[in-house]
Amino acid sequence: MPATSPLIIEPSRNRPAEAAVIILHGLGADGHDFAPLVPALPLPADLAVRFVLPHARSRPVTINGGMSMPAWYDILDMNLGRRIDEPELIASAKEVQALIDEQRHTGIDSRRIVLAGFSQGGAVAYHAALTYPEPLAGLLALSTYFATADSLTLSEANRQLVTEVHHGTFDPVVPEALGRQGFEQAKALGLPAHYRTYDMAHALCPEQIGDISTWLTQRLSQA
Repeated sequence: MPATSPLIIEPSRNRPAEAAVIILHGLGADGHDFAPLVPALPLPADLAVRFVLPHARSRPVTINGGMSMPAWYDILDMNLGRRIDEPELIASAKEVQALIDEQRHTGIDSRRIVLAGFSQGGAVAYHAALTYPEPLAGLLALSTYFATADSLTLSEANRQLVTEVHHGTFDPVVPEALGRQGFEQAKALGLPAHYRTYDMAHALCPEQIGDISTWLTQRLSQA
């Protein structure tokens, strides 16, 4: 299970949450890494969105000399081709799906839950969202890769999951070619996927934050 309970950011104006966005951080970070993003998103005032920012537990990471660090799974090789510990990734994806279940138990419809992930967290988000048994609102893949594209069994409920993929054009950590490959793999599975690039490295940028806000608004607005 994640190391500690997720960081939860409730909607402003003391309104009960009617939608949720779960964001998975990257290698070596924690849920607090994305806390500054929440107030930076100019979401409409009528959207009552809860943000759930889980923390990966620490585990030995091969490319870190075997030293422990917060990680969703072990990365076995610096070649981002990319040798990973797939069973650990799948186990983390199941933990994330349990977080989705928790949001549903609070009364939020699965169709109003977005799963997002950055870098290593994005690889987990791909797997967790596309194998989840109930329909979700969307998948946001940030500066990441689709590690289990060739092995996962796509959930019937999410065969048409709207997928937004973002990547920096000069990312030195996860090459942009891998982000584009993940997008192409998503499209090959039949997903309605969209790809955007930004002039940035392994990060987020202001233009992108505006695009994320627009996309989230579209996905989470009441019908």
